[in-house]
Amino acid sequence: MPLIGETAPHFEAETTNGPIKFPEDYKGKWVILFSHPADFTPVCTTEFITFASMQDEFKKLNCELIGLSIDSTHSHIAWLRNIQEKAEYRGMKGMQVNFPVIADLKMDVSKRYGMLQPTASDTKAVRAVFYVDPESKMRALLYYPLSNGRNFDEIKRLLIAMQTSDKYAIATPADWRPGDEVIVPPPASSGAARERVEKAGKDYRCVDWYLCFKQLPQK
Repeated sequence: MPLIGETAPHFEAETTNGPIKFPEDYKGKWVILFSHPADFTPVCTTEFITFASMQDEFKKLNCELIGLSIDSTHSHIAWLRNIQEKAEYRGMKGMQVNFPVIADLKMDVSKRYGMLQPTASDTKAVRAVFYVDPESKMRALLYYPLSNGRNFDEIKRLLIAMQTSDKYAIATPADWRPGDEVIVPPPASSGAARERVEKAGKDYRCVDWYLCFKQLPQK
């Protein structure tokens, strides 16, 4: 299983959009690589409809989507056509999936990324989500069980939070949303802690020396 901060494990794979080399083909972009248990399954269908509806939102955030399951390319294509032609969820229908979906019949990618968990299933990948940054580093990992669909608001929120932390060198508090206050990193010395509290006011506010908040520029 890849760990946060490590370089994303390399693989080459066939997808519904042709062959890819990962992470090389995606240098300079954020990537959300996610697995689903199987094609033509109900929970996965609702997830793919939702991801398809958000493709443009992720692209605007310089983020590409890549799906995966332990199915063939032909199975993927048939399922994605079925989603576009017949599937409907929460008023979303006719959704076209434009992002690549990896065929992983030999389970090479699934094993390399820890998507297979034997106590859940020997033949189906759990619902894993991996965030890879523009430098090909692993930044976050989310795991869901086979039975429960993912929270797509959280998937997008976390991406924006990490991009915001990178840009402004800050941290984000619990339940942070764009426009909320962010956390100023804590000082590293007693002198800096005292100065931090003494200068609080216009640019930031302090609850205590280690917990200070500020507002980012509105965009």
